[in-house]
Amino acid sequence: MTESKQDAIAILGGTGDQGLGLALRFAKAGRPVVIGSRKADRALTAAEEVRKAVPDANVSGHENAEATELAPVVILSVPFEHTAGTVKAIKPVLQEGQILVSMAVPLATAVGDGAVRTLGIWQGSAAEMVQSLAPAGVEVVSAFQNVSAHRLRELEQPVECDVVVSGKKVPRGQIMELCALIPGLRGVDGGPLSNARIVEDMTALLIGMNIRYKLPDGLGIRLTGLPE
Repeated sequence: MTESKQDAIAILGGTGDQGLGLALRFAKAGRPVVIGSRKADRALTAAEEVRKAVPDANVSGHENAEATELAPVVILSVPFEHTAGTVKAIKPVLQEGQILVSMAVPLATAVGDGAVRTLGIWQGSAAEMVQSLAPAGVEVVSAFQNVSAHRLRELEQPVECDVVVSGKKVPRGQIMELCALIPGLRGVDGGPLSNARIVEDMTALLIGMNIRYKLPDGLGIRLTGLPE
């Protein structure tokens, strides 16, 4: 495995709206960001976009497998229909102790239906599917499904959204800490990875609400009554 930066965050699919939004936010927070894509030239272009928005950003672009080797935390920000293929492609370079974050939602758009519905997954959720494909010792965590890409890219504004983080206790705690790097974002302890099933379905609900209320910027969720 290539020597990684201990505080680096790799975002595979960092060329898409939500992935690029996270890259911008983490770069602005001062963390090294590694953008991955199936095509290295697209990742390099996205990295340059981050530098333009955040001039002092420590950001680089690579093909997915190379990006995976460069960070202890790897965020999968790819459409559901590409999730399994991406995990299989990076599996040879994933290492014990790495955290693999699943953002995937099995929206019915994957089979030509609407985004307001989800597909049934044999494993129970997209995150649990990722876990079934990842090597032993890689910690899979579910997070960031319901964060608006549009709001992530408005760097001067807080995001104002809770992120329900599910997985084993220690790695989910680490991802909850990452949430705090983004103004307005709060990581919420979502318990075991099986709870990702609920969070992923909530995404389809929010998409439907965005349509009904005509909210192009996207809704977020807030949980009340939590201790500070």
